[in-house]
Formats: sequence, structure tokens, C-alpha cells
Amino acid sequence: MVEISNAEMMTRHCLPEPEIPFSTEEYAERLERIRAAMERAGVDMLFVSAPEGLYYVSGFLSNWYQAQSPMIWPPTSGIAIHRESGRTIHFESEAEETLVRFTSVSDDLRVPREAEVSMIDFITAELSAEGWLKGTTGLEIYSYRPNRGHSQLFEAALVAAGATVVDATDILRDVRHIKSPQEREYMREAGRIADIGMAAARDALKVGATEFEIHGAMTHAMIMAGGEPAAILLPVTSGIKTASPHAAPSHKKIQAGENVLVDICGVYRCYHTNLARTFSMGEPHPEVAEQVRKSSGLFKHITDFLQPGMRVADLVDPARAYYEDQGLWEDRGWVGGYELGIAIPPDWDGPFVYDTDMDNGDATLDPGMVINLESDVYLPQKAGASLTINTMEFGENSVDFLTHFPNELTVIA
Repeated sequence: MVEISNAEMMTRHCLPEPEIPFSTEEYAERLERIRAAMERAGVDMLFVSAPEGLYYVSGFLSNWYQAQSPMIWPPTSGIAIHRESGRTIHFESEAEETLVRFTSVSDDLRVPREAEVSMIDFITAELSAEGWLKGTTGLEIYSYRPNRGHSQLFEAALVAAGATVVDATDILRDVRHIKSPQEREYMREAGRIADIGMAAARDALKVGATEFEIHGAMTHAMIMAGGEPAAILLPVTSGIKTASPHAAPSHKKIQAGENVLVDICGVYRCYHTNLARTFSMGEPHPEVAEQVRKSSGLFKHITDFLQPGMRVADLVDPARAYYEDQGLWEDRGWVGGYELGIAIPPDWDGPFVYDTDMDNGDATLDPGMVINLESDVYLPQKAGASLTINTMEFGENSVDFLTHFPNELTVIA
């Protein structure tokens, strides 16, 4: 009987129950869309390194991507996709071998077994042996992973092995832009969870509670409802801090008469649905209440003309006109939005963005897109700012809001 070590037994033979979020058919369809995008871009081999891309291609999900790790632990693992053959190779370290096997549909996993061989050298040698470096190799240059230092080392090694390296960041981002029916179902579930979280925040709000206590109450409620942690620390800000909507929650105690902003994402299977609301601790000043009423009223204003396939300009131009008509334009924070979908720390913003202050060109809001819209405004009486954010799903024949918590200012008695 051949004896094997405990390490080999655990990493290669013992597996937890699979945690694959989509069917093998959906992953196969994604791969075909990626290959078609690679052909249009003239890319023969794409190396996927961004965590969101790894999840999209295979389901692989980790708690740690070596983003700020010691230099001896390079964040260079990833998935190589060969356009012509349609094959993929998943490169990982021994420490993550088990993780790949139960979270990923990857069927060709390669792990360096010799400690003295670097991951960069191992990947380069394997790809060269496959003949995958003879054409154009695409790297996700605008991904934070790998960081600049390791990215330069990786690119240099590929070039030395004969590859022609180009930036291919947009390939996966563009393919992910249109969501499948299953992805959109997950985002609708995330919307349900977001509504539960916002209701929990409302119920936990009281004078003397800390921002962290509100954060904890809504996070607990969303987890208990089947949700998952969001890709950023959920903002809960109060008082003057509301003028800085990206401030982190703190031990600050909420005071009577203050506004409180709660900006959350419900999350399901890593898919995020965004929701933000403004609360008043007691009856607000009439001027403050009126400013919030006007700002949150944008969503009622746009409802009648939302439709799949519409030009972005046909959304933002009326939004700007509404802000100008209501006397909000000079006090605007941000009126616009961005794509939502897969999000893994440290960010939940998708690559597509639009707003009332930019040239949105001929961009359209096509069936399968999911975006948020923010109506953010600064308030009178030195009351900070108000945020109203909703997420919209563009279907084949309709546009649906994925959350249903009331848009209006909520007064906490």
C-alpha cells in the first residue's frame, strides 16, 4: 500500500461539497461569448487575473487574493483561456488547490509542486509548452491584481517567452455587461435582501445608537435573510458626516435632529443590488424635508419613460432638466449611476458609468443590463446631504426597480 502524506490526502483527495453558483451549461455559454470577444479583439490567449473575472469564468471564489500581501506571495494565479481550442487552464498555489476543486468548474488545474519555482516562471513555462504564447496574449492591465510590480514581472516573462502582450481588460468586462436570466434572478434576490437590510436599519435607529450598531443590525438581518457580506464596508453616516457619503461607519453616536444616510447592497451569490435612503432623527426642518422630497422625487419623474434599449442621454437629460426645474442643480451631489453585478472586495462599482455631467455618447441601456441611479443632493440648514439610490433591471420588455423601500425621507420618531 502506497503511503501518502496528510497534506496530499487533504489537498488532492478530500473535497467539501461543491459550491458552484451556476450550471455547467451557463459556464460553457460564457466561455463561447468570451472566445468571440477575444476574436474581435485579436487576442489568442487571455489571462484572467481579476477576482470578478475568475468568479465569472469558473465560479472560483476566495477570501484572499494577495492584494497587499508580502512580495514573496505574488498575486499571479489565474485562468488562461485559449481562443482557438476553447480550453482553459487554472493556475493556483497548493494552498488554494482544495478551494479551486470545490468552488470552480475548472477541469485543468495546474499547481507548482517545487518550492524553488516561482508562480510566474511556472505559468510561463506551462503556457509555452502548450504553444499558447505564439500569438497575442491579453492581460487585464487595469485590474488591481496582480499589482504593478508583479504585473510588470509577469509581462516581461511572457514577452521573453515569445508572446506579444496587449491590454485586454475590457474583454471580460464587456462580456459581463449583459446579465443572463440566472444572474438577473440572483440580483432580484439581492434586492429582496437589501429591502430587509434597510428595514432593519430603520428599526435600529434611535438617538444614542452608534453608526456601527446600525451597520451591525442591518448586516445581521441581511445575512439571516440569506444574504452575503458586501464588497465594501456599508456606509452609515450621520449629522455633518452625511456630506461625505463614502465615510466609514464609526463609534459616533447618532443625535436628535440629525439626518442619517444608509447606503447598502443586498448580496446574493456575489451579485450586488444597491439601495440608499435618508432618515431624519425627529421632525426635520421644513427646508430640509422639501429638499429631500424633491431629490427623491426624481424616481417618480422618470418612471413613465424608462424602457429597454433607450439611450442613456434620454435618461440623464430629463434627470438634469428635473434637477434644474426643482432648483436642485447647484446643490447636486451626484446624479448618475453605474453597472452592478459581481462584486468582490474592495469595490462594488461596475465598469459602465454615466451621469448628468458627462458626455454619454450613443450608449444605450439594453436588455440584460442592471444599473443603479443615484439622486444625491446637499441640504440646507447645514444638514449635510441626502442620498436616494435605486437599482434598475432592464428586461426584454420592461424596466424594473429591484428594491421597494419607500424613496421618501423616513422620519424616526
